[in-house]
Amino acid sequence: MKILTFTGSTPSEALKKAKLEIGDEGMLIETREVQKKGLGREALYEIVIGIEESEIKKNSKLSNSYTNINKPLHMQKPIKEESEDILFDISNAAEQISKISDVTDPLTDPLYEYGAPAPIQKSVEPKELKEIKSEINKLGDKVKLIQNMFWDEKAPSLENSIPPEFAEIYRLAAQSGMSQEHLESIMRMTLEHMPHKMKENSSTVKRYFQTLLRKMIPIRLETAPQVGSKKVIMLVGPTGVGKTTSIAKLAARYSYLMEKKYKVGLVVLDTYRIGAVEQLMQYARMMKLGIETVVDPMDFTMSLNSLRHCDYILIDTMGSSPYDKGKIEKIYECLDANDTEYHVDVVLVMPSSIKYEDLKATYDNFDTLNIDTIMFTKLDETKGFGNIFSLAYETKKPISYFSVGQEVPEDLVSASSDFLVECLLHGFNRSKV
Repeated sequence: MKILTFTGSTPSEALKKAKLEIGDEGMLIETREVQKKGLGREALYEIVIGIEESEIKKNSKLSNSYTNINKPLHMQKPIKEESEDILFDISNAAEQISKISDVTDPLTDPLYEYGAPAPIQKSVEPKELKEIKSEINKLGDKVKLIQNMFWDEKAPSLENSIPPEFAEIYRLAAQSGMSQEHLESIMRMTLEHMPHKMKENSSTVKRYFQTLLRKMIPIRLETAPQVGSKKVIMLVGPTGVGKTTSIAKLAARYSYLMEKKYKVGLVVLDTYRIGAVEQLMQYARMMKLGIETVVDPMDFTMSLNSLRHCDYILIDTMGSSPYDKGKIEKIYECLDANDTEYHVDVVLVMPSSIKYEDLKATYDNFDTLNIDTIMFTKLDETKGFGNIFSLAYETKKPISYFSVGQEVPEDLVSASSDFLVECLLHGFNRSKV
């Protein structure tokens, strides 16, 4: 569908210009006032007309042909008003069907008495009922035509025609901040593999889409350390994403909220920020945890060995710009200097409130640290979650935790695909955490 606009000092003048160029054919989408009449200036009105692309090549004058909507252009209403009329007609038709059904129902027939045998139902429908159903089908087709027109404008790069039932799910996913490339890829898969019958119902389409998204989101389930072993977890990421608070949440979670109260130790690499060190030391005092600070990479192994009695060792690192390769290199030097038998699980912490392109740039720059999982913070500060899906889908790195607020330790949840898909399609809801 191609969109054309025409302007004039009155709606009639704009319409005349349209008729001169395209005749009586085309679909009137909208009429609006773009400039009010004022001192020394005329009012300006704009009309928007839609023309089917498939017909464009047939018109020799403009290399354009326009879909005939069975009414001359000057007799058409804007689509919004037309849609309201259609819905009103459908409502009236439904009411008439209900009345006819009431009349023909043997249980409401005044001649039917209690205890008398029910009259035999005839399979032949009343003529009026058939006519009304036929009209509703025509009106439904017209609604779908309007839906398809707007759909074509929103998803022009998809090869296949997309059923109007997909319009809602496409809009929700697109508005969530999901990468256009990923969204169209998922739509293609849905159209190719979804059973044809399921495509006819928008609620079925939505359920199928949710299931597909859940399967495409990699998740690292939380597991406790095995007997005789320990887990060493290092949080890395840019400044201001909440690494220190997340360390405190994890420490409290492992110390008090698990089935078993594990011993937790803390290591601080962030000696550049005195405030961060003080904050973590305060948490350590409150929870009675051992804490070590590392100034030189060679001290890293010594700090890990000092906390070998712990089940969990959590490492806080200096925050840095994704483009500050010097600070990222210092973190790498600590990891490289690790002479213990412990594997360090590197968790990249990123805010959910930035766009996908920035998430991807951050991931690419920290990827030199061999990222194991991703933690997303500030889920309570954003309305779009498609960026999270796109990053997990693109990198294939599992998500381990979501931080949903500032409270320690309550506002940290183990990641699940169900929770993320719910946020993506319906927004963040604290009651469902």
